[in-house]
Amino acid sequence: MTPSTFRRIALGMAGALEGAHMGHPDFRVGGKIFATIHPDHAQGMVTLTPEQQSVCLRDHPAMFTPAAGAWGRQGCTMVRFANADSEVVGEAMTLAWRNVTAKTASRSTKGAKPTKKPK
Repeated sequence: MTPSTFRRIALGMAGALEGAHMGHPDFRVGGKIFATIHPDHAQGMVTLTPEQQSVCLRDHPAMFTPAAGAWGRQGCTMVRFANADSEVVGEAMTLAWRNVTAKTASRSTKGAKPTKKPK
């Protein structure tokens, strides 16, 4: 896999936009990051849950590794492009996109007032 393929998969997610985070490309939906390309262009990151990360690490240990420190413990998962399969990365990217869209949807409804029913 190349950074271009990773970018294409990320931008294929509904509502995804490319931005920049700390000098390297990121991919957001609803203003929240769900994936990034590392400055070394040899790897990317997807924001999984710790449970999703565990499955990826178990099933594809050569492809995925936890990000360093607390980020990794929270589910941020590195994708090694040299070992990556586009289909598997697409599945992980979809999970990351869903995780972020679910969070932004729940945030937008938290303070919402119920609508009145017409009489």
